[in-house]
Amino acid sequence: MTWSIIARDASTGELAIAVATQFLAVGSRVPFISAGVGAVATQALLNPFYGVNGLRYLSEGQAPDAVIARLTADDAGRDHRQVHMIDAAGRITAHTGSACLDWCGHLQGDGFSIAGNILAGPQVIEETAKAFIKGGSLPLPRRLIAAMQAGEAAGGDRRGRQSAALLIHGQEQWSDLDLRVDDHPDPLSELERLEEVSRKHWVHFRQFLPDHTDPTGVTDRQIIEAGIARGRSAKM
Repeated sequence: MTWSIIARDASTGELAIAVATQFLAVGSRVPFISAGVGAVATQALLNPFYGVNGLRYLSEGQAPDAVIARLTADDAGRDHRQVHMIDAAGRITAHTGSACLDWCGHLQGDGFSIAGNILAGPQVIEETAKAFIKGGSLPLPRRLIAAMQAGEAAGGDRRGRQSAALLIHGQEQWSDLDLRVDDHPDPLSELERLEEVSRKHWVHFRQFLPDHTDPTGVTDRQIIEAGIARGRSAKM
């Protein structure tokens, strides 16, 4: 019912997932990320434990292949599941169960993984991959959205479209960007709009929040507002 792309930015260590589907609020259940650990997308007849336990096993040092083998071995419903993941070192693996509905499958490239089910055909993930590779000069959020839009143009979810999401983690245990379109006639276009809105204020504001190097952050509102203004003018 879904296709998604998982990516790791080798230069920053950022981990990201973009996903779209004909289903309500896909961002609430499919993407799971832990900074410095990995990213997991659980799909088809999704099993949230694949995300929760998958990240836990990765954090314990298990390789992605071993993690998926363990997850599926423990799940009697594995034939109906699809899951793919990348760890902080860039290692990728995936599982598409034999009972997942056509078209279903996955592919991987340098620093990214794409998987989907109930799609218009293999061209959906193929075009998603081509666009992601071509968009190497784009900032990561826009690169992921452009890749998903290419997959949508190639047919996307064959049942239609309803929701989309983009989740990116940097160095902290909370997200750098978490955008969700829960119910919309054109969710990827709306996701693109929200990402553009995030660049007007949020991406400049977040640098002043507490982090692991400064647990207080900046509280002087004049400094914050001046920094936001500088950031916005630099992007113009």
